[in-house]
Amino acid sequence: MPDTKKFFENLSGAGKCVAVLTSGGDAQGMNGAVRAVVRMGIYVGAKVYLIHEGYQGMVDGGDNIKEATWESVSSMLQVGGTFIGSARCAEFRTHDGRLRAAQNLVKRGITNLCVIGGDGSLTGANLFREEWSGLLEELVQSGKIDEAAAQAHSVLHIVGMVGSIDNDFCGTDMTIGTDSALHRIIEVVDAIMTTAQSHQRTFVLEVMGRHCGYLALVSALACGADWVFIPELPPEDGWEDLMCQKLSENRLRGSRLNIIIVAEGAIDRHGSPISSDSIKDNRADKKRLNIIIVAEGAIDSSNKAISTDYVKDLVVRCLGFDTRVTILGHVQRGGTPSAFDRILASRMGVEAVLALLEASPGTPACVVSLCGNQAVRLPLMECVQMTQEVQKAMDEKKFEEAVRLRGRSFENNLNTYKLLSHRKSDSELPHSPFTVAVLNVGAPAAGMNAAVRSAVRVGITEGHKMLAVNDGFEGFSKGQIKEIKWGDVGGWTGQGGSLLGTKRTLPLKKLDKIAEQIRIHNINALLVIGGFEAYLGLLELLAARVSHEEFCVPMVMVPATVSNNIPGSDLSIGADTALNAITDTCDRIKQSASGTKRRVFIIETMGGYCGYLASVGGLAAGADAAYIYEEPFDIRDLQANVEHLTAKMKTSIQRGLVLRNENSNDNYTTDFIYQLYSEEGKGVFDCRKNVLGHMQQGGAPSPFDRNFGTKIAAKAMQWISKRLREFYREGVGRVFANTEDSACLLGMRRRALLFQPVIQLKDETDFEHRIPKEQWWLKLRPLMKILAKYKTSYDVSDSGQLEHVVRLRAKDTDNSTI
Repeated sequence: MPDTKKFFENLSGAGKCVAVLTSGGDAQGMNGAVRAVVRMGIYVGAKVYLIHEGYQGMVDGGDNIKEATWESVSSMLQVGGTFIGSARCAEFRTHDGRLRAAQNLVKRGITNLCVIGGDGSLTGANLFREEWSGLLEELVQSGKIDEAAAQAHSVLHIVGMVGSIDNDFCGTDMTIGTDSALHRIIEVVDAIMTTAQSHQRTFVLEVMGRHCGYLALVSALACGADWVFIPELPPEDGWEDLMCQKLSENRLRGSRLNIIIVAEGAIDRHGSPISSDSIKDNRADKKRLNIIIVAEGAIDSSNKAISTDYVKDLVVRCLGFDTRVTILGHVQRGGTPSAFDRILASRMGVEAVLALLEASPGTPACVVSLCGNQAVRLPLMECVQMTQEVQKAMDEKKFEEAVRLRGRSFENNLNTYKLLSHRKSDSELPHSPFTVAVLNVGAPAAGMNAAVRSAVRVGITEGHKMLAVNDGFEGFSKGQIKEIKWGDVGGWTGQGGSLLGTKRTLPLKKLDKIAEQIRIHNINALLVIGGFEAYLGLLELLAARVSHEEFCVPMVMVPATVSNNIPGSDLSIGADTALNAITDTCDRIKQSASGTKRRVFIIETMGGYCGYLASVGGLAAGADAAYIYEEPFDIRDLQANVEHLTAKMKTSIQRGLVLRNENSNDNYTTDFIYQLYSEEGKGVFDCRKNVLGHMQQGGAPSPFDRNFGTKIAAKAMQWISKRLREFYREGVGRVFANTEDSACLLGMRRRALLFQPVIQLKDETDFEHRIPKEQWWLKLRPLMKILAKYKTSYDVSDSGQLEHVVRLRAKDTDNSTI
């Protein structure tokens, strides 16, 4: 890691005052962002203030603006909502209110303001900044501050972070709180599905998002909803017939339930009440389960509001299904933040402080955003204006334009949902002579089934014959292969593990038998979903092309492993679910010591030699240390960590958390570290240890893994379709692919999903330890240390630079991560 001491000298926060506030609606993860701002600010030597009750607290002043200490934000990472309060402030909308706010900031020397909220809150902050010099002049003229104070505080720097569960802010792929809201929705949907199946019921769910359908759309993707209503794309005239027809077809395929998701306030395209006069009765249907999601704010093609009650009455009247309505309401705002939101909030909070330190008098107000897997800074008002353009397009009924303005991530979600939700009739399917096989290889990972479902349905839509291979390469060699249909993968998105079956067996010793099965079933392409064994297997198949022409077919791998150790991809399917299992367990473990004596917990995580789960899980759980193979440590490091914890325990800190990757060191085992901490901490704290084991691998997939698996597998199948056409030889009537780029891994790299020839990834791989030679998340480790009060260097080479929204969209090819 490069030495960045010079960076901190040049951008020292000494003598600077930073204030942070939360405004507008609350969102899970806001506390993590506040914590990161406070601790990073203190770390660089700035004085940090907490402004309670949002802009109202800034206007009122007094005890609403308090200096923060390191301990002020202890134990806040796992708490939902915002502990400093949030309030909508009518006074701040007035000039007099902003004048009072300016006086309160100048009184405390505050010229750096971090605002966490939605577009309204951020717009107000920018107006405040633009008026700042005029406000100071008025304060000087009225005698409330002197000229020297005005000169010393002549510039107000603003940095925003978007805290909103709706994900309705343009310029960022994800806003703080969105992933946690999706967790709440999917938890409810998964619970409802069990009771709906028992009684063969239809459920209509209303979710939040009055002006943005992101929650409805992604939850529909994540649970396989039968129908979804969102504001950006009202249904066309006659949608009632189409919906009832689809529900009927689904019941006829044997499903026992239906789910419809509705956005609150959905309307049609014409602005008049929806009429059901012309709806036909489709009672003949016998499907057993449907899911329909209506987003808050959804409309139909007439611009009429679509209510959950209207949809329920429609289903009952036309189909006679036993139908229930569930309105999730503020449940979506509550609860513990997900691992994703904790990490996002921590990264954004640190980036916001760096942006404030780097700001010059001419720097425009910026917002810290997430693009793919990278933090970026964008001019605040460019993002606000584009967000307002979306609403303008919707008001003018330019719905396709509204979808485009939402960004490529939203477009990808919508296009993928359309692909997977509606099965074309056989006459509508394109003719394709190709057969594609799908298999899982390696250890099971949550989200694998969502990826298989997506691949199968996209393949069928492309006209291919889809084959499912059971038990990985071992099952392949034994001929455990059968055709898999559209309905066979219904309900797979929420299932954990691998329904196809998966094994770690590599193909090298079974090449002849696998080649024979490829001939027997006339397989023209392979989609392999799995972990490091899948990567090794693809390399072996590629090498075997010399002796077996059967392997000269397009092959693509989709990474799926909780270890997140696949070269060529920053993220793997299943890793997010494992992170949530780790953070949830760490929360419970720490809470077990609440009210007792001081205690340190030593937690062992999975991952093989890859320290991703320990490091990123440590950042999400607020760990004090995380021991990993990639960052060697010795007894001196262990002793320093014990001394650090001892010093913290002598203050108000009551609990400590230390994570250890299972293969971080052969000698410094979990037992050794536990015994060392127990002995050295005597008289100050006691110790407990926990090995989390396979609970990290089990359970239902998180919304992120469901969505990521769905979209990445859909993209992989589209690549296969393109390659099949390219490599098809008309003369011999077969597919022949023998180029490097015909065997690829599809992975997330920073901002984009990229297809990379597996042969080119060999140089990036440490095969002995089954990890990539370079891993992006190692740059997050200093964040965990800084937020745990360690003095460390911090690599700022990837620190976000100010960009522009238009430029960002031009580069934003396929960068959707959720």
